Amino acid sequence: MTAWLAPLGLLTAATVWGIVWYPYRLLEQAGISGSLASLITYLVALVPVLVLCGRDFVRQRGDRGWLLLVALSTGWTNLAYVLAVIHGEVMRVLLLFYLAPLWTVFFSRLMLHERVNGFGYLVMGLSLAGAYVMLARDGGLPLPTNYAEWMGLSAGIAFALANVLSRKLREVATGVRSLWVFLGVVAIAAFPVGFEGGAIEAVAGLGIAHWATLIGVGLLLVLATFAVQYGLAHTPANQAIVILLSELVIAAIASHLLAGEVMAMREWIGGALIVAASLFSGRMHKHD
Repeated sequence: MTAWLAPLGLLTAATVWGIVWYPYRLLEQAGISGSLASLITYLVALVPVLVLCGRDFVRQRGDRGWLLLVALSTGWTNLAYVLAVIHGEVMRVLLLFYLAPLWTVFFSRLMLHERVNGFGYLVMGLSLAGAYVMLARDGGLPLPTNYAEWMGLSAGIAFALANVLSRKLREVATGVRSLWVFLGVVAIAAFPVGFEGGAIEAVAGLGIAHWATLIGVGLLLVLATFAVQYGLAHTPANQAIVILLSELVIAAIASHLLAGEVMAMREWIGGALIVAASLFSGRMHKHD
């Protein structure tokens, strides 16, 4: 069963993340900021996860320091991603996010003592080339040019850290890791909400349709989180990244149909280089 269930889990997660930006944008238009929407949806998601995994969470004794780091890194990944896709162009944000294999090289060397092979250097070169093509303009530095792009880039860095930590903690039950993930997002999202002001008034003004959207997104996030944790634990890395890259196809179609966004030729070329880097990323390490 694992032979098909694990890839299906990864595809499910990719689909959710490829379309979840749209309800978050609708909520932003209704007066619910990305931070507040993230806080509410992950609080909704936290309820079933606590019911399912709370006992194992309490019994978990070791690795709490590493699990706290998982919570913080995944918390930032999710919040930064939501803020980026609300305020920026979906595909540019996603392509910057998918520079994650580049950062994985550094984190895996630091934490897992993994050295890159020839594929690793190829991944680094393709990633840097893709970022340069996308971001360098008029001879300037290849850096993000706006808030959304910086958020997308930082989400990818945090995602790379979270993935390396997941490999380090693969013996920890999926449910326990997932619960730490949701607690991390709630904690990270609550921080900016506390400075925004007007959160109580915004929540009080929500209608039934908005609450249905928040609850629906929260339940989808539960599904996606468990699915990707299970999928990554039971799928070879080179296969997993191919499946997860389907998020880009889903997001490209959704962003065009729902938001009328179209990528320029520079973005197509840079994106192709970044996708190529991701395809090689599952084969880029050799162990000491």
